[in-house]
Amino acid sequence: MAGGFDVVGKSTPKLDGPDKVTGRTCYLHDLELPRLAHGKILRTRLPHARIVSIDTSRARVLPGVLAVLTGADVEPRPFGFAKDQVALKRGKVRCIRDEVAAVAAATATIAEEALALIQVEYEELPAVFDPLAALEPGAPLVHDERSTNLHDLRYRFNHGDVEGALAAAAAVVEDTYRLNFVTPACLGTMVAVADWDPAGNLTMWSTTQVPFLYQRDLSEALGIGGDRVRVMQPPVGGNFGRGLDIYPIDVIAALLARVARRPVKIEFDRLEEFIACPTREPCTIRLRTAADRDGRLLARDAHVTIDGGAYTSWGSTTPYVMLSTVAGLYRVPNVRFDTTIVYTNNPYSGSMRGYGNPESTFAVESQMDDLADQLGIDRLELRRRNLSKPGDVNPQQFVLTSFAMGECLDAVADEIRRDPPPPRPGQKRGVGYAGMFHVGGGARIYRSDGCGAIVKLDDFGKVTLITGASEIGQGSETVLAMIVAEALGVPLERVDVVNSDTSVRPWDVGTHASRTTFVAGNAARLAAEKVRAQLLAIAEGQLEEPAAALDVKGGWVVVKRDPRRRLPYEAVARAGHFRDGGRVLVAEAFYDPPTAMLDKDLQGNVSAAYTSAFQAALVDVDPETGRVTVRKVVSAHDVGRALNPAAAEGQVHGGIHMGLGYALSERLVVEQGQVVSQTFMDYALFKADDMPDIVVRLIESIDAEGPFGAKGLGESGVIPVAAAVRNAIKDAIGVRFHELPLTPERVHAALGAA
Repeated sequence: MAGGFDVVGKSTPKLDGPDKVTGRTCYLHDLELPRLAHGKILRTRLPHARIVSIDTSRARVLPGVLAVLTGADVEPRPFGFAKDQVALKRGKVRCIRDEVAAVAAATATIAEEALALIQVEYEELPAVFDPLAALEPGAPLVHDERSTNLHDLRYRFNHGDVEGALAAAAAVVEDTYRLNFVTPACLGTMVAVADWDPAGNLTMWSTTQVPFLYQRDLSEALGIGGDRVRVMQPPVGGNFGRGLDIYPIDVIAALLARVARRPVKIEFDRLEEFIACPTREPCTIRLRTAADRDGRLLARDAHVTIDGGAYTSWGSTTPYVMLSTVAGLYRVPNVRFDTTIVYTNNPYSGSMRGYGNPESTFAVESQMDDLADQLGIDRLELRRRNLSKPGDVNPQQFVLTSFAMGECLDAVADEIRRDPPPPRPGQKRGVGYAGMFHVGGGARIYRSDGCGAIVKLDDFGKVTLITGASEIGQGSETVLAMIVAEALGVPLERVDVVNSDTSVRPWDVGTHASRTTFVAGNAARLAAEKVRAQLLAIAEGQLEEPAAALDVKGGWVVVKRDPRRRLPYEAVARAGHFRDGGRVLVAEAFYDPPTAMLDKDLQGNVSAAYTSAFQAALVDVDPETGRVTVRKVVSAHDVGRALNPAAAEGQVHGGIHMGLGYALSERLVVEQGQVVSQTFMDYALFKADDMPDIVVRLIESIDAEGPFGAKGLGESGVIPVAAAVRNAIKDAIGVRFHELPLTPERVHAALGAA
């Protein structure tokens, strides 16, 4: 037993692992339906242009073509975060992602041929690609109905006396940090399959992370009731936040299927994925950090400018999380935060793992290192003097309950110097550190942050958890099954998880904000405990003991004072079914954490728990080429309780891989509105042999509100990486960097300038 538990706390292989490694898993790309048609989307070649005419006549008569649609053929129903785009564009196009026509055909090849037959005449318009230039008087308007390219979204926060603190400070560090476009680079490209039944009900197969919000948004975009939309979620080949919104591919698939009267699948190839997949938002962060002579932080003053692209998706809302890092990563009494979010003719950005936090952490932790240099204080000591601790209430009124930031710092400081790999001849070595602060118990960005669960025990002892939570590859099905098995007292192998159909599963707000283990886990635990109580109530008569004197352990219902008196739990359940007045052993629960939405001043305790982490990176820098080799990364995480330690460590490994790409190589090149990156080779994903030695330390703080003490972990691994690597490079060569990625060319140029 681990910590008094039978199931939780033990490293457990993912339940879906065998099917994935043997090729049995059927992803959405693999789905075939009777009479399935294939859809393709025609996009504009210009980032800003008036649509003069669209001639689809040749495409419509091509044999095998089943449907051709343009914006003129469908009712324009705005959708998305700000309801500022439609699926098929009318009048003008605003970025190269814009969809001007779509085709459904008997085969994908015919659909491609039909697209080539569609003639579109454009009147090219002046375009804006720089957010500051887009705000200049007379700049071309991305949306003609607006008087400015300045977005309506604005995040402004002020706490304390920032100007007074800056004036009184012994040291102030000020810099501007630039973060570029990056893309999730999922192995599974975006795909949607739509099928209408004769009664006008739509079944949609999707890789969404928010099936019930998607169900509502899709119904509104199609002009039908949400009760007529059923969302199916096959296994997902990667998302990392990509599936948080609704996109034109979803709406267009449904529109084509309705006209073709056949199911329609639209799937992106790799080039289309680079062009049309939502990205991490490009932004500029101007930050000032002030401290007294002892290194106590006095103030942070941040302004974030975001290139929102042509439309509003979740990338424009990332300041919600950026602010939490500026105000919450270390104790700081005076905070000011402001934003400028701008429409441009660039592609628009969505949600991506960490959701603004890797960006703001890069700025904040870069300045912590530079502030330590200016004050002449050891960089770890500076961080120790400003650590947040349990019981703190930060300027946004986030209440820290379990919080092991100091323990994480100590763990990485101890481990990074232990058994370092030998340095390479002629290279300069450095070590860098960075911390992280993030929600660990969901984030109330909607009125509800809840999740439902249903637990059913059948005649043969099979336990089924029907959960609202979405499995997107993170291993949530496994950890939720472990929670149910532990709470109910049955073997893990007897638990199945069902979560792929909105017609069956209970409601959930979605997979985001590292919330699934905490929120869905609590719902599953509550439902399982109810079934356990039902089972014990039935066992009273069979064992002639009151329920309070009984327990369920390892699949047996036992008498606590005499464990030799016991019955198999499935026999108890069967007796409950086969008797007069029998009952079904099933229970439901809905867990909505005790949190609050941010108020108009951006204050409120949005999460039921908060988590922290520290990372240390050891790098070698080749001064001749500028090439940076990361040799070792140590990552320590406050996890509450590690329910599945191996899976938790795997999450951190995946986050570090994504973070190293963000730090050193990945950049979606967008020039004059055109996406230049077209292959994985162009995009420079980190490969397996690029990866360093990784040491993960799971620090258990046992959160009182979390299921069996657990907190969320899904995003923590990626957040501090870029900052730690930047600080390690500075330690190695003495050069400060303010823009990512830190490519050999950029490092070599900086060395030459120095």
